[in-house]
Amino acid sequence: MLNRLLRRKKASRPIDSATIPDGRRVYAIGDIHGRNDLLRQLLDKIIKDDGDRGKAESEIIFLGDLVDRGPDSAGVLDTAMQLKADLGNVRFLMGNHEECYLAATTGDEKSVRFFNRIGGRETILSYEISMKEYIELDMAQLAQRIPELFPQKHIDFVAGFEDQIIIGDYAFVHAGIRPGVPLSEQRQKDLRWIREEFLSTQEAFEKVIVYGHTISDDVVETGTRIGIDTGAYHSDKLSALGLQGSERWYLDTAT
Repeated sequence: MLNRLLRRKKASRPIDSATIPDGRRVYAIGDIHGRNDLLRQLLDKIIKDDGDRGKAESEIIFLGDLVDRGPDSAGVLDTAMQLKADLGNVRFLMGNHEECYLAATTGDEKSVRFFNRIGGRETILSYEISMKEYIELDMAQLAQRIPELFPQKHIDFVAGFEDQIIIGDYAFVHAGIRPGVPLSEQRQKDLRWIREEFLSTQEAFEKVIVYGHTISDDVVETGTRIGIDTGAYHSDKLSALGLQGSERWYLDTAT
């Protein structure tokens, strides 16, 4: 399996010389997928870690896929919105699942069918709808129900997510980037959906790419890539990357 070929190596690599600007500290959180319980645990660890490390301009970046698959996507969005309100310096990347979430809120039956198939069922059920009502609705009826079921505050919040964040020598994206294409020219589709072409290339990128989207048992470091999607919705392990100066470290809910 491809991910087994991308395990962390201890030899010196370009990744080891990457830095972020002085005085800043960044935490990047991997794919949450509806696990509000794990998100709250990880945020507690991040806040403690941030306090233990002393003064800095700290920020948190969510790498996308906050929703779907896990049991409480609505709760994850509430937690994320509250965190943004409380701390301010919190940013969110648009994952492919957020893209599908927004498409489903238009009431388009085809979009709802696809959303439902990739984990949207659990998202829908995290709102004010019973399993009985959900089962009784056909797909056309469900498509009509979703726009009134999902709160506008959630829709507006998700619609404001970014596609790419660059800080120092790091670029944060959801899925990856298209090899051979400058960061400034990357397509939205690739930033949200790409997988094999990004993971299999041996090309060194212009920045260290921090991404989610592709599940691994543990954090993956290879070349100029760092992957931190550890499959929280089924593994109970939600992971985060910490960065300050030339340092990097990891936090997760399994330790």
